[in-house]
Amino acid sequence: MEKFDVTVIGSGPGGYVAAIRCAQLGMKTALIERYPALGGTCLNVGCIPSKALLDSSEHFYNATHRFEDHGIELKELKVNLSQMIKRKGEVVKATVDGINFLMKKNKITVLTGHASFLDKNNIEIAGKETIRIETVHSIIATGSKPSSLPGIPIDKKRVITSTEALNLNEVPKQLIIIGGGVIGLELGSVYARLGAKVSVVEFTDAIIGTMDRSLGKELQKVLRKEGFEFFLNHKVTGVITKGKEVTVTAEDDKGGKVEFKGDYCLVAVGRKPYTDNLGLDKAGVKLDNRGRIETNEHLQTNIPGIYAIGDVVKGAMLAHKAEEEGVFVAETLAGQMPHINYNLIPGVVYTWPEVASVGFTEEQLKEQGRKYRIGTFPFKASGRARASMDTDGFIKVLADESTDEILGVHMIGPRAADIIAEAVVAMEFRASAEDVARMSHAHPTYTEAMKEACLDATGKRALHI
Repeated sequence: MEKFDVTVIGSGPGGYVAAIRCAQLGMKTALIERYPALGGTCLNVGCIPSKALLDSSEHFYNATHRFEDHGIELKELKVNLSQMIKRKGEVVKATVDGINFLMKKNKITVLTGHASFLDKNNIEIAGKETIRIETVHSIIATGSKPSSLPGIPIDKKRVITSTEALNLNEVPKQLIIIGGGVIGLELGSVYARLGAKVSVVEFTDAIIGTMDRSLGKELQKVLRKEGFEFFLNHKVTGVITKGKEVTVTAEDDKGGKVEFKGDYCLVAVGRKPYTDNLGLDKAGVKLDNRGRIETNEHLQTNIPGIYAIGDVVKGAMLAHKAEEEGVFVAETLAGQMPHINYNLIPGVVYTWPEVASVGFTEEQLKEQGRKYRIGTFPFKASGRARASMDTDGFIKVLADESTDEILGVHMIGPRAADIIAEAVVAMEFRASAEDVARMSHAHPTYTEAMKEACLDATGKRALHI
């Protein structure tokens, strides 16, 4: 029986990054993955393939709606969905191949099969053969899987999850999306740009409800222009499929009965931790009432030597959060003193315009009773945004009223997913709004909107509005 210093279960962003850092720090490391391809949900059926389709569909949308304004005339444009799916697959393969290379480079032992604990230090891997290994430490990084709602049968043909939505062989005529969160809106954007009519049925009174409310309102306004319809405060009561037609029944906030008909229904109501058949009971690892693995401030479970990271523990289900936790655990095992500020892990929605947020929302600051100033700057006042015809959206900065420290940054606009990094850096060093406002930003760039919003938050007026 082979013995390892650290065994990582799950090869998503959290798992493979944890394995790399452990190996870099001199530990003999094994990585166990139940599927043939490394990379987990993110690389295979999540972040990477969805962004590939988002980019392809955005090119098509611009060609049909904006190229003429740029002086580019095209005729008889059409969607070749099979080629889009093929390209997406090539992007995924290249990324997965990169992870395989990193495993070999760092001399990490990759074991394929379903892992389950026999006890605290022994793990069984059921693959082509069943083998057992011994380990000093374990890191559980098994991720999550799509959630559903009671009474909604997901047949993976007409009633689908995000996984199936990445591999449709036709553009839906009418796509009904249950859930107004990140996953549903991103995939809805893909097919809306390609010509689908999209209806979003959301239980609460806002889309992307965990982010600052102003972002959801603006995104809703923009997506309506792409053909989205939104039905907020609607509780889904059932889904029925007959042939190629799907009927979704719901109740509105007044108790009225509503029906939605389409050819596909995407169930996007979140994700739940994947801890099935891991033998956690044999190892003695505790779960909370939501099925997540309980951990302390060092991400160690109640069993010394067993750690958990990513979607199986509390917190946002984000690939980069899992990566940070993977590095955190590896460095903790090496006797270092790493840190994670969970308030400064950014959230992003990869629609277009993109949406990004970090720190406290305005709603949270009000709840805390904290006094703050707001600085905003619209992209319609940005020369760079006008040049690229990306004038929807704004950047909003929340700064402490007395100290001017930046408490939260919320943005919707072009390249917001990249611009948010500036806010994260500033907030990690506890910068004031004036600090950022006095830094030179290249002109013309989208990031100038961040400088202007910070200037506005200081109480001085922004320069270009």
